[in-house]
Amino acid sequence: VQLQASGGGEVQPGGSLRLTCVTSGIIFRAIKMGWYRQAPGKQRELVADITSGGTTNYADSVKGRFTISRDNVRKTVYLQMNGLKPEDTAVYYCGVGSRYTGPWGQGTLVTVSS
Repeated sequence: VQLQASGGGEVQPGGSLRLTCVTSGIIFRAIKMGWYRQAPGKQRELVADITSGGTTNYADSVKGRFTISRDNVRKTVYLQMNGLKPEDTAVYYCGVGSRYTGPWGQGTLVTVSS
């Protein structure tokens, strides 16, 4: 399994970013995918997930601000993040399903700061 996230950066509160995770080594079209994040000093948590059929689920902290989507042809999952808050600062990773424990691929750092 290879999971490579990108698209992070530093933004001001209220800003937007779009994260991309390119995958390989999995039957992407058939499985649920998730975005996770780990803030400094905290445990990794599930942010959002999307089933093979496109049904989505979000953590309460990001509902209404984040949107997860997928492209089964490109084997890629996206996370559109709007209305970013300082508490969204974390390293973001994608994973298989909503209870993924690894191996983790490359994450991408999102920093929200004024």
